[in-house]
Amino acid sequence: MHDTKERLSVLWIFVLLNYLYADVIALWDIVGMGHPFKLYPGLLMGSAVVMEIPIAMILASRLLPFRANRLANIIAAGVLTLINGFATFVAPLLGLGRPPAFAEYLFFATIETVCTLVIIWQAWTWSGVTAAVGSERVVGTPALVS
Repeated sequence: MHDTKERLSVLWIFVLLNYLYADVIALWDIVGMGHPFKLYPGLLMGSAVVMEIPIAMILASRLLPFRANRLANIIAAGVLTLINGFATFVAPLLGLGRPPAFAEYLFFATIETVCTLVIIWQAWTWSGVTAAVGSERVVGTPALVS
């Protein structure tokens, strides 16, 4: 994978799938353990906005021009890293709640945080120079040497 746009898009897919599966595990824990946890409309809307960021970045990483793409990836990954870090590590330490399915959630949160940090690094070090080697395959008859 030589194209940075393609690499960033694939990283966003990877991080999104980890976010989604961590949320599924957390919901199973909430329902299965009978937690008295109410999902308020504001909380659901906030979650929807946060989840829309990686969904949008999958497409934005492919379509935006270099400068806007680089900046969008750095900002989006930075915001998600901060939100994830706060929700996973800071909030429980401050007594603002214990994430459901903590060991599993911590596992996914670590993967998500590492991935968003890789996205920030990839975008930060992206030079904008197009790769000399494309990801397209050329199929044809080889030239005969006389």
